[in-house]
Amino acid sequence: MRKGILSLMAVMTAGALTLTACGDDGSDDAGGSGEVKGKVGVILPDTASSDRWESFDRPYLEQAFKAAGVESDIQNAEGSAQRFQTIADQMLTSGATVLLLTGLDSNSAAAVQRKAQAQGVKTIDYDRLTLGGVADYYVSFDNVKVGEEMGKGLQKCLGDEKANIVYLNGAPTDNNATLFAQGSHNILDKNPNYTKVAEQPVPDWSAEKGATLFEQMWTAQKGEIDGVLAANDNLGNAAISILKKNKQAGEVPVTGQDATVQGLQNILDGTQCMTVYKPVKQEADAAAKLAVSLIKGEKGETNGTTNDPEGKRDVPSVLLTPIGVDKENMKTVVDDGFVKVEDLCKGDYAAKCKDAGIQ
Repeated sequence: MRKGILSLMAVMTAGALTLTACGDDGSDDAGGSGEVKGKVGVILPDTASSDRWESFDRPYLEQAFKAAGVESDIQNAEGSAQRFQTIADQMLTSGATVLLLTGLDSNSAAAVQRKAQAQGVKTIDYDRLTLGGVADYYVSFDNVKVGEEMGKGLQKCLGDEKANIVYLNGAPTDNNATLFAQGSHNILDKNPNYTKVAEQPVPDWSAEKGATLFEQMWTAQKGEIDGVLAANDNLGNAAISILKKNKQAGEVPVTGQDATVQGLQNILDGTQCMTVYKPVKQEADAAAKLAVSLIKGEKGETNGTTNDPEGKRDVPSVLLTPIGVDKENMKTVVDDGFVKVEDLCKGDYAAKCKDAGIQ
């Protein structure tokens, strides 16, 4: 999957990726004017892999559907594929006309999509592509570019000196994790001074499992690790915990993703090299607009396709642009309201925030 995952048909500017883009009537709501008949069921994956699902995706989606005058039912599978399918069955029974899904794994998500398709219900893959699925659309960030941002960030922190790099990738059941790794390798493999000495996927994106795997890497390499490509902030923090245990935190650059408060504080501390900010509101708004279009019987507006190698098809997609973040541009995350100053800059971090231009 290293090559040809994404085939962009018509790449838009960043401004064209907001809800008011794509030739709508210029209104600020997700579905334009007038009453919209239909109901959207949303299934989020869990509460453990990232804070984003409940803290950001849920409220942003609720706001977007409310603004469009569309009834929505948003539930969380809590990491259980069985619960995921049970929720989907309930939503289909209760009359959902569109399902917006972030699958835990492709098999269970694909089964839900086929059941929905058989009942004439449209489905949208949200954030994660369901391999071998039948989703009508896919809304996400360009996940290869997310990985490339992490690779660029680690390279910036390492410089061009010889370096041993380890990779803590995301869950093997998450296609995004595959794309993140692809993007990271796109950047780091080109540098002849870098040597990959270990690479492991982390089941369930579990920080606890990530810490165990990284400690095993550290022991196997006898501490000769110069950089850690961690696929999100939780895994980055797990690696940092082991580096602290070995008194190497701040000496070994570690990446992250999701721009969590913990990740940003680690950057302020100097123990984390960078993170990747994905403006979730853009993603939620784009998904809501697409869902409303489907309810109205309209064709959804997209800006590209994403290849599903298992389904042997190209899925019409809305792909958004991620932003690499370090101390120099961390203020952007706060200015967008993604992280609150009072959460990020409390206690000992007040002075560090001030030094980073955040007040």
